[in-house]
Amino acid sequence: MPQYKDQLDRTVTLPELPQRIISLVPSLTELLYDLGVGDRVVGITKFCIHPESWRKTKTRIGGTKQLKHDVIVSLAPDLILANKEENTREDVEALIPHYPVWVSDINDLSEVLEMIRTVGEATGSLSRAVSLADEIQTSFQSLPQTKSQRVLYLIWQNPWMTVGRDTFIDDMLQRCGYENVVTANRYPILTDEEIVALRPEVVMLSSEPFPFGDQHAERIQTLLPDSQVLLVDGEMFSWYGSRLCLSVAYFSRLINRITRPS
Repeated sequence: MPQYKDQLDRTVTLPELPQRIISLVPSLTELLYDLGVGDRVVGITKFCIHPESWRKTKTRIGGTKQLKHDVIVSLAPDLILANKEENTREDVEALIPHYPVWVSDINDLSEVLEMIRTVGEATGSLSRAVSLADEIQTSFQSLPQTKSQRVLYLIWQNPWMTVGRDTFIDDMLQRCGYENVVTANRYPILTDEEIVALRPEVVMLSSEPFPFGDQHAERIQTLLPDSQVLLVDGEMFSWYGSRLCLSVAYFSRLINRITRPS
């Protein structure tokens, strides 16, 4: 029987080609669509917004961190795609004894490319997956580099939460040529005073998971009158699936939009 290593170094055995797939991760849901296996996807989360048509045709199994286990049982999946960060350990561990659960753990682009190829192989769409991974890899090689600027990327407010090192978003910032002003790992919480002390040249306010708007940009601008404050598309920075095919074009426009230091 085919066996696949997931990104937690677990061996996942699939008795046959999966016919009833559940995705617990929005970016992996979109990936499955782009791999052309949509007719075999039976369940997605309420946060799986791409493709739009699936929100009406696929069974929703709760949120990424609040799964409806009874609904999952009713769908009788033969493959579940999960993520170490986006899903809770308790939920994933409750599913593992009953179903093949392949868990991703994404911190940089190389792990994304590995994930796409493995998911493609496991779902019988390897050729398309290899093509997609190659397309993403090539597009990032053409990403224009900007003069290094100090960037603060915020993902939440009340309290302010940012992205540190050892995150996929940090890898995206680095690939754009930016320096993350946050040196701590993962997702630190910041006070107003700590934000001011960081002295970023650019502040990016993500559209997700918190939907930052103009009023939040104005507040940050008051704290940092000399910084350039921008609302940015969080999907382009944090969705680690096929959406990355669109990211480089978006990053290129963003780089051109950001004022270069004099």
